[in-house]
Amino acid sequence: MILRHGDVRAAAKDWTTYSSDAPFRVPIPSEEDMRSVRQYPIETDPPEHTEYRKLVEPFFKRARLPEVVESVTGLIAEALREAIAAGGIEVVRDFALPIQSRALTYLLNVPIDEAEEWTEWGIHVFNDGDSGSEKGGVLHEYLCRRFDQAEGGSGEDFFSALTKATYQGRPLTRDEMLGFGNLTFAGGRDTIIHTISCVFAHFGENLEALEFLREDPKRIALASEEFFRIATPLTHIGRVCPVDTDVHGEEVPAGGRVSLGWASANRDETVFDQPDEVRLDRKPNPHVAFGAGAHLCLGAPHARLVVRALLEQLTEQVGELEITGAERLVEREARYDRAVGYESLDVRFSP
Repeated sequence: MILRHGDVRAAAKDWTTYSSDAPFRVPIPSEEDMRSVRQYPIETDPPEHTEYRKLVEPFFKRARLPEVVESVTGLIAEALREAIAAGGIEVVRDFALPIQSRALTYLLNVPIDEAEEWTEWGIHVFNDGDSGSEKGGVLHEYLCRRFDQAEGGSGEDFFSALTKATYQGRPLTRDEMLGFGNLTFAGGRDTIIHTISCVFAHFGENLEALEFLREDPKRIALASEEFFRIATPLTHIGRVCPVDTDVHGEEVPAGGRVSLGWASANRDETVFDQPDEVRLDRKPNPHVAFGAGAHLCLGAPHARLVVRALLEQLTEQVGELEITGAERLVEREARYDRAVGYESLDVRFSP
């Protein structure tokens, strides 16, 4: 594992030493049993990565369009009004999951009704109870159906664009299309859901924090970056060394895997003063929650939009927020368990 901030950033930019050309092995743990297609563009290196990325970048940049900003803000405002009127809500599945699913429709330029099916998958399409199964299950079936529907059509949505796209002068293969779709849904759901739940948990545990943001709304942009730093939705990611490599004194054999520790880099005390503290006005904040280098997260503008809109609406609508129940989400691995977020989070509001 590469853990220091500067070392992680340097490794992320050095794809000849630390390659992403490793199907199924970039996520940690590996996903050979979870999906049958290579994810694009994340499991490729430049220059191929650059060409693949350009094919879908326009959709992820939609998060900056004024009409999309307005739609996402309105979506969150209405959901929060309903939650306050009800007196409270379970955040993870009853708030964050539908918010992210509906917000994603604006990004992919599909009808918002399509989000109802996505919500049924749960917070992670690969391993969320009955919604997940070997080799992609419900997600693979959905993507095949949507690309079938889009073939030969004149739509301007994400799925239609991929059926029309060309790479190095040829049409995309169906597996390449599936790889783009797989990453979009598998990588862009639990990450934002996790961050939203951590935002609610922080305000529930720190009653003064909402008032701090209300005193100066300009702090909201800084606060959103601090939540990404402290929560770090993707804790680490894999790279593969093409040849025998000395990694800070550790010998990694050819084909061996190295972890880039985003979460560790974001707590590097040589870069961040008091790194375990949540400082909603932290500046500068050179976090790597969205990665670094060529593979900087395509969904970063979307994530920033959702979290900033949420903070704006919380400061405008909520007086106090109280946690009434919480169940931590724990990843169980061979050597250790680690808390990585919330399985459920019940909150009560005062307007």
